Amino acid sequence: MIKLAIYGKGGIGKSTMTSNLAAALSALGKKVIQIGCDPKADSTSNLLGGIPSVPVMDYLKEHEEDPTSIEEISKRGFGDVLCIETGGPTPGLGCAGRGIISTFQLLEDLSLFENEEPDVVLFDVLGDVVCGGFAAPIREGYADKVIIVTSGEKMSLYAANNINQAVENFKERGYADVLGIIFNRRNIENEEEKVGTFAKERNLPIIADIPRSPEINSAEDEGMTVTQMFPDSEITDKFKTLAEKVLELKG
Repeated sequence: MIKLAIYGKGGIGKSTMTSNLAAALSALGKKVIQIGCDPKADSTSNLLGGIPSVPVMDYLKEHEEDPTSIEEISKRGFGDVLCIETGGPTPGLGCAGRGIISTFQLLEDLSLFENEEPDVVLFDVLGDVVCGGFAAPIREGYADKVIIVTSGEKMSLYAANNINQAVENFKERGYADVLGIIFNRRNIENEEEKVGTFAKERNLPIIADIPRSPEINSAEDEGMTVTQMFPDSEITDKFKTLAEKVLELKG
């Protein structure tokens, strides 16, 4: 089982990259779980026709007892990807990171990985703040590797640097390390040079270079991934190539 945490600044396209990677992995015949670790709970919507799963934290608020099966807090999406959203508290009334910790404990209680036996687990994690629950995929050993999504924009690279530093700080404890960077282009001036310099200075490979794509936008408008809507497109091939790189982790 390969377990990846995908981090990036809010709004950088992290959920788009994650859901498209999940779809590409499923198209290669792999069993995939995607867990959205963002209070917005929209990580998996492109795998579910634009209608996300009920967030775990919402379920816990509405029910007196914890769920007894994973089906109560998940949905099956495109390619049979199992989709789960942690959700979070009412804005201003709690710590979103605690929602991640509570969800992870619940998934352990339900023996999610033992019962599902996935090939790949993807954690889609907000990366503006790498602390508390948001660091759980790194700190608690849930993920084996981290992928950082960034563009060449200043604040995106700033967040990417913070994420990389957080992973470095945990490395001595035997936790996850960074697999590489997904370069999600925004077509700003000197973007390739900026991202290339950032990656080189930190000795990080760029494992995918995703161009601005009208196919991605069109697919998202329909609540789909490009693998589902445009299976023969060049952009789908890029995600399949990324998926193949991920699968190489199995050796």
